[in-house]
Amino acid sequence: MKRLVFKVGTATLYENGKLSNRIDEIVKLLSELNKNYEILLVSSGAVGAGYTKCPLDKSKLENKQALAAIGQPLLMREYKERFHRFNTTVAQVLLTAADLDSRKRTEYAKKMINVLLENNVIPIINENDSVSVEEILFGDNDQLSAYVTYYFDADMLIMLSDIDAFYTDNPKTNPNAKPIKIVKEIKNEWLDNECNPNDEFATGGIVTKLKAAKFLMDRNIPMYLTNGKNLESVREILKGHQINGTLFLPKEGK
Repeated sequence: MKRLVFKVGTATLYENGKLSNRIDEIVKLLSELNKNYEILLVSSGAVGAGYTKCPLDKSKLENKQALAAIGQPLLMREYKERFHRFNTTVAQVLLTAADLDSRKRTEYAKKMINVLLENNVIPIINENDSVSVEEILFGDNDQLSAYVTYYFDADMLIMLSDIDAFYTDNPKTNPNAKPIKIVKEIKNEWLDNECNPNDEFATGGIVTKLKAAKFLMDRNIPMYLTNGKNLESVREILKGHQINGTLFLPKEGK
């Protein structure tokens, strides 16, 4: 059985400050796939969920930590209720960068993840923002999802984003920009661009996704970037057919 990591961004989950109906479609897809694959979900959205109850200034670290503490149980409740409709059990897993910076702690975390997957439970993973400090932050969930994919022995990372694909240029400013279907090398100049998150609560953008892709490609693991509004592309890529999005492939393949 293949092990897949899905990363869902804040801008995919939330729309106009509220939880989007897309979460229902994502839960349905993951529940279907959980019958044939081992599924891990890295989900953003805790800070956004917290903000709906307590609109603090998230530019301050302590406020962001408080919003995450408020929002994490709210987000998990939404996931739990929806997955329950498909008879799928989920578990909450909160990590800090320190958990993957120690061989012993990483091994303990991996053993726990394996137990969950062996029992057909989907781990829902997020950074433990409420206790993390700047020195031990992953920085964004794009990076976290790449580390989870590698350290927990997954075969592929699938990013569900508000970004359709990786383009030859910024499609918002250049109408002639074209999507790139397959990338086998990440150029250094691509990583030097400024991050451009589209959502008030997002911390990434295309650059953080490229960094995640490079981390995995350097370790011989593929990554697929696609729009979270079009989940049929995920079903097709798992069948070996790419209808859109960008597939980041290591030169040797896995």
